[in-house]
Amino acid sequence: MRSGLQGLAFRLRRLRSLGGRAVTSLRVRGWAGTLERWRQRRAAPPGDNRLLPRSPSPSASGAALRLPRPTTPRASIIVPVYNQLHMTLACLRALADSGDGTDFEVIVVDDGSSDATAQLLPTVPGLVFLRNAKNLGFIGACNAGAAKARGEFLVFLNNDTTVQPGWLDALLATFDQYPDTGLAGSKLVYPDGQLQEAGGIIFADGSCWNYGRFEDPAHPRFNFVREVDYCSGASIAIRRELFDSLDGFDAFYAPAYYEDTDLAMRVRRRGLKVRYQPASVVVHHEGVTSGTDTGSGVKAYQVANQVKFVQRWREVLAGEHQPPSAGAEVASERGRKHRVLVLDACTPTPDRDSGSLRMTALLRLLREEGCSVVFFPENRAHDGAYTNALQQLGVETWWHPWLADVPRWLAQHGERFDLVIGSRHYVLGPVLPLLRSQAPHARVVFDTVDLHFLREQREAELAGDTAGLRTAARTRKAELALVAQADLTWVVSEAERLLLAGEAPDARVDVVSNIHDIAEPGPGFDGREGLLFVGGFRHPPNVDAALWLATDILPRIHARHPGLPLHLVGGDSPPAIKALGQHPDIHFHGYVPDLGPLLREVRISVAPLRYGAGVKGKVNQALAHGLPVVATTCAVEGMHLVDGEDVLVADDADTFADAVLRLHDDAVLWSRLSEGGLENTRRHFSPDVVRAPLRRLLDELPGR
Repeated sequence: MRSGLQGLAFRLRRLRSLGGRAVTSLRVRGWAGTLERWRQRRAAPPGDNRLLPRSPSPSASGAALRLPRPTTPRASIIVPVYNQLHMTLACLRALADSGDGTDFEVIVVDDGSSDATAQLLPTVPGLVFLRNAKNLGFIGACNAGAAKARGEFLVFLNNDTTVQPGWLDALLATFDQYPDTGLAGSKLVYPDGQLQEAGGIIFADGSCWNYGRFEDPAHPRFNFVREVDYCSGASIAIRRELFDSLDGFDAFYAPAYYEDTDLAMRVRRRGLKVRYQPASVVVHHEGVTSGTDTGSGVKAYQVANQVKFVQRWREVLAGEHQPPSAGAEVASERGRKHRVLVLDACTPTPDRDSGSLRMTALLRLLREEGCSVVFFPENRAHDGAYTNALQQLGVETWWHPWLADVPRWLAQHGERFDLVIGSRHYVLGPVLPLLRSQAPHARVVFDTVDLHFLREQREAELAGDTAGLRTAARTRKAELALVAQADLTWVVSEAERLLLAGEAPDARVDVVSNIHDIAEPGPGFDGREGLLFVGGFRHPPNVDAALWLATDILPRIHARHPGLPLHLVGGDSPPAIKALGQHPDIHFHGYVPDLGPLLREVRISVAPLRYGAGVKGKVNQALAHGLPVVATTCAVEGMHLVDGEDVLVADDADTFADAVLRLHDDAVLWSRLSEGGLENTRRHFSPDVVRAPLRRLLDELPGR
């Protein structure tokens, strides 16, 4: 009864929040803009996410089968075989047809097959075929194949598998994205589409569990990169140099079973990580070669070798591993001290807006600080490549239909969280009472992103909009209420912290600002030309700034410097912004996925914002690239910038145009501002600056 009432109350709060946001959007954007924004925010989920694996060819003929044989392969795929020629051929066909860009060779090790394996496989073009003089068992066959390999990476692949397109590129990308990876394993799926394994768990008694067995492989729990205890040897990758230094799979476990588990333990003993890579998908026809009965045949060694494994690793198992009674969920991810839930309006799109860039950097920092991070967007949509990017970052990202009912989801998962970060008042507000009830152990952080009421108030004052002032007052009330109720509030600038010190003196407030890395230096003053304005045009202050720039400021610049080009960049552009591209000296680019080339080409970045709040990512991004900025006071508020040293500041069209022209023609001033901007980024907006308040918060949380 109580949970039902809580759910109803949540839905009513959310409806009120959505209604208020709709009214504000209609006033600011009109009907057309509001409908388009709603369409974007309610992006459709990807429908049926259940994996439909590609089936192997039933043919037992090697006709038309050809494998690559590069001179310098990056990967050597080692396939140990014993009979089952039809499965081996199907495996090889899938490898040949995978479409992966990685250069690879395939080494088949025949461990004394009695069928036609030894007669047919040597005829397959490109295949490296090795036949053992006697049966060495799985471990011996794998080690023999590794001795013949030429690749930087060894990839061990069972012959009863069907790799899916892109499997190898994704598997090896794990080592590029996470340099401390020692071993990486694929997502293993049964032929009927059920999950076989999303990484393996080793319990304290030496027993093992395939995490996610018989569940839906598309479920959010199984689709993010994780550090795991081990990965089953049906599809794993390891650097050849590391494998050799470990003396390969240990014959202590001959002929098979627990060799992959033991290898993972030895990799971790070297200080490296074992990671599960969900984007590498392999269908595994488990039991084709060895069966599934642990009471007889080769499979019986699984029981005997568990005893050997426990004898070898008894102290590590007792000190680092959970008992079986803890359950799979508790033991599913290694190396995580705290469990954090992050809520935001939608999935971050860091190539489109500053808030998303900051959120992505925060999620990365939380992972680097040892947190297990769960993210869900208020719109509950799978946002394609952006959702996939979070999963590759190691973030457990949820979406519809698994996030269909927020109260029910929190009732099921809330107990596991130590920390909840709610981004934006209209996201956290409706759910906060539920969090206090369903996540009782969690500290709650209100991440303002910027103080929305301040931005709305300034917009209304600029336009003389009485209704807008009333809206700003309502937003102020909502934000200050959350500041009072949250355990901690984050703002993005010292200016906003001081403002809250006056508005809510008893609240605890920290500055967690934008986060930027210093970019590689581009050309100097003489190698650049033109102006750049960047802004996501779903954000009304950017629309206003671009129109003011084009209609009032640029004509003053062109009166003294005809033809100076302006590059206008930003997605979600309304017709009025797109129309600016008809001007001969305004180059309208729209959405640009990589701003690097433009940031290295232009001489000046301009930020003529007339209202807004928070710290402006467009200014940060330019400064981090050593690109000098001319901006309004509003655009550089709270950024520790000094006029004439780090930036030029001007607040009306005449002085703004004068500042642009002065900077455009003065190489000494340009160089001084360029270096000042870089130093400002290092001192105030680098990842290490944000680590300090983040670590303070994490240090206060109880360990689990």
